[in-house]
Amino acid sequence: MKNLSSTLKKKLISKYMETDTPKVSTKSTDINVLLNRVKFDKKQEIKKKFYFSAVASSSLILFGLIVFS
Repeated sequence: MKNLSSTLKKKLISKYMETDTPKVSTKSTDINVLLNRVKFDKKQEIKKKFYFSAVASSSLILFGLIVFS
């Protein structure tokens, strides 16, 4: 009975003990993925600028027509 409880204790304690083996994790990224992300972000930014300028010019024209009519 003693032997069973001591092994159970060791198993429970081993979960919380740190191990001395270093964990080496190397991260590698693909250059093409990064370049594609940059291209996509540029396209999105150009679309946003275009939509903003279209809305701004439309609102100015509409405002001018309302005020000067």
